[in-house]
Amino acid sequence: MIVNGSHYRTIWLEGSSVFMIDQNTLPFEFRIHEAKTCSETCDAIRTMITRGAGAIGAAAGFAMAQAYLESEGNSKYVDEAKIGIESTRPTAHNLFYAVEKVYEAGKTSAEMAVKEAQRLADENVTDAESIAGYGNELIKNGSRILTHCNAGWLGFVDWGSALAPVYKAHREGKNIFVYADETRPRSQGARLTAWELVNEGVPHSVVPDNTGAYLMSKGMIDLIIVGADRIAANGDTANKIGTFEKAIVAREFGIPFYIAAPFSTIDFAIADGSLIPIEERSQEEVLYSTGPDEHGVIHRIRTAAFDTSALNPAFDVTPAKYVTAFITEKGIIKPDTADLLRFATNR
Repeated sequence: MIVNGSHYRTIWLEGSSVFMIDQNTLPFEFRIHEAKTCSETCDAIRTMITRGAGAIGAAAGFAMAQAYLESEGNSKYVDEAKIGIESTRPTAHNLFYAVEKVYEAGKTSAEMAVKEAQRLADENVTDAESIAGYGNELIKNGSRILTHCNAGWLGFVDWGSALAPVYKAHREGKNIFVYADETRPRSQGARLTAWELVNEGVPHSVVPDNTGAYLMSKGMIDLIIVGADRIAANGDTANKIGTFEKAIVAREFGIPFYIAAPFSTIDFAIADGSLIPIEERSQEEVLYSTGPDEHGVIHRIRTAAFDTSALNPAFDVTPAKYVTAFITEKGIIKPDTADLLRFATNR
């Protein structure tokens, strides 16, 4: 990812510490967070210091490797750590995929666990770059693209998923424009996607979450690209809350609705979206907002009536019938079980 003209990965391992860009301080402060232990890396995943399907997967893999390094051969410690890592973000399948891979590798040695965690992080980058190439073929000169949540650099180790084709198209000189949903309640679009687009120099506007139908009805959107946190075997897809609404409206106006994700996001053990666990987060994320004043001092303010409560599901599930296609590291794939399995066997 590009930050002030310099290249960074979103997350990386040095020695036994995991370093990551602190997404909770963006866009107001660029800070690198160090998690020295497995427990600290779990806290970083849970509190969204690092977030996004690919970045969560990399963090979880690194956390599993940290557990092996800390265990001194104590298998009970490793097994308990595995359960703890998997409990941090229950919807994100990349997390479970990475944990299982590193857990199995670590049965040989802690060094093999570290090696596997690094391999998965590197694979995350190459997969995302392939997604960029395939998705770029869908973007024409002059395209106006709607996004939801953040599935860019910060959501992966590098490049991203939904925004990777956008960056590729922009670097090839295509004249494109991005409408970035603000994505309440955590404001990933306003705080993260917009910050990334500024750094990359991509023309864009942040729009309220409820603006999508209006923009589509006015012919202002040519295609929609979003990411995914878990894809069921039949193509039903869990993504940030509000994605399902965009897919329904896109169908109404005949606008292509694409989901960009690597195969590590597909959970073939789950038949359909009704079986995807949906994370429920704290109601305080809905009732309060944070941001700096003119002096740079961060404040937390309440934005809802006192003595009220809030419901805060982090994800919704878009049925496969609303998905035009998946943009994967293997190419553009139709949203059905047979096609997904056919491509998966070549992984």
